[in-house]
Amino acid sequence: MGPVNWLAVIVAALAALAFGAGAQGAAARRPAQLVLAGALLLLTAAMMGHMFARVGAATLDVKPWLYFMMSGGLALAFVAPALAIGEARAGASAGTVIRGAAFWIASYLLMGVVFWAFKA
Repeated sequence: MGPVNWLAVIVAALAALAFGAGAQGAAARRPAQLVLAGALLLLTAAMMGHMFARVGAATLDVKPWLYFMMSGGLALAFVAPALAIGEARAGASAGTVIRGAAFWIASYLLMGVVFWAFKA
């Protein structure tokens, strides 16, 4: 396992936080919301950084698409379905569920772009 690129972890979390603040509107920009979201995104980015470190720089150098397959795959296979089930159980409309899933898929792909840019 290679080392975790902590700079990429921090930038990925900040990029996802900024994307969320822009995409989710004023409610997502309240200070308490930003602190909570930032802490949780930092945890997510740290685990993603660990995942890329486990794959290793040599593999990622010859297969750079893994940054996007792995980050997007996490969102498609785990995050979006889990959140969609929760939203659906709470009575959210299909449009709300789809928008929420799309948001998290885009957020995770953005973090994958950051890790790719930093060659984590």
